[in-house]
Amino acid sequence: MVKIKSIKPKEIKDSRGNPTVFVEIETNKGRFSASVPSGASTGKNEAVCLQTTIAIENIRKIIAPALKGREFAFIQELDEALIALDGTENKSKLGANAILPISISSCRAFAKEQKKPLYLHISDIFGTDPKLPLACFNVIEGGAHAKNNLDVQEFMIIPQRKKFRENFKIASDIYVALGKALNCPLGDEGGFAPSLDTAVQALYSLKGVITDDARIGLDVAASQFYSEGKYHIERKELSRGELLYYYKDLISKFPIDFIEDPFSEEDWSGFADARRELGVTIIGDDLLTTNVKRIKDAEQRSACNGVVIKPNQIGTITETIEAAKLARSFGWMLLVSHRSGETDDDFISDLAVGIAAEYIKSGSPVTKARMAKYNRLMEIEKEHG
Repeated sequence: MVKIKSIKPKEIKDSRGNPTVFVEIETNKGRFSASVPSGASTGKNEAVCLQTTIAIENIRKIIAPALKGREFAFIQELDEALIALDGTENKSKLGANAILPISISSCRAFAKEQKKPLYLHISDIFGTDPKLPLACFNVIEGGAHAKNNLDVQEFMIIPQRKKFRENFKIASDIYVALGKALNCPLGDEGGFAPSLDTAVQALYSLKGVITDDARIGLDVAASQFYSEGKYHIERKELSRGELLYYYKDLISKFPIDFIEDPFSEEDWSGFADARRELGVTIIGDDLLTTNVKRIKDAEQRSACNGVVIKPNQIGTITETIEAAKLARSFGWMLLVSHRSGETDDDFISDLAVGIAAEYIKSGSPVTKARMAKYNRLMEIEKEHG
């Protein structure tokens, strides 16, 4: 049993310098903390994040008094109490940014209670053996993450070695070589933000420095350039069919493994066409928002065969794991993700290993907030083997 003795929130700054929520809980198992990120490119169906000061007040005046002194046997039981306390479908009363840090820090407490590393505790809940994911390193940025003309949001390299540490070394070497070639500012996630106009130009820049054992992933975030039934990309106005052909051309020229959010978050037909015709994994992020109902819809419509897992899109660890379980039951690929406005919290690394996700993305192989996740993965690899 885990008994909540106190919950203390405070405001901290995320990697973009914006305010976010940090929480420390004291339990009979010790003190545990967590902080939550925020996204620049967010889906409209995500759980609601309130203004930081309001979220903190909700923790102090509503959540902390309601949980103080209570004992919980499992993280699911505690999360159910948080969900009931909020009482809305999208966490709009208390805020996902008030609920999630309590859920994460409590999950750490339950792992301590079980005398297990966090990733093993999560793997017990998920019902699988833990596994190190491949990392998707964001090395070129556009869209909402950068001040340049690139419409595609993330160009990621995916080294394919079996050891995470080896993959990190490959990514670091590629990052250095790319930096010398591009000589430009950085975007929100530590990737380069070059003065390029097209995805083809960015991909040729990548192709010039990547090794044979590295692949490429794209996060298009197409909702960002969709309006009135058209996709406005690279100074062109494209129909759904024309954008699909655009992707086919990219896939024919470059070693692309997956495309994330190739169409707008409500363009179910576009996603279905992509899954049927492109021959790469089609991953839903803004489309799915780590939400069980939307994942079910996507499977019924054959719209995706991969899902981005972001805890702050849904608000609790229990709901996050349920979404991942459902996607896995459909045979989908799992990609655990950070947000563009990150903190030093490394929870998603344990989450990715615990649910045996194929991929994790946490930005470029630099900057403190991104490296916290990669360093934790290297620690787990050393421990777990």
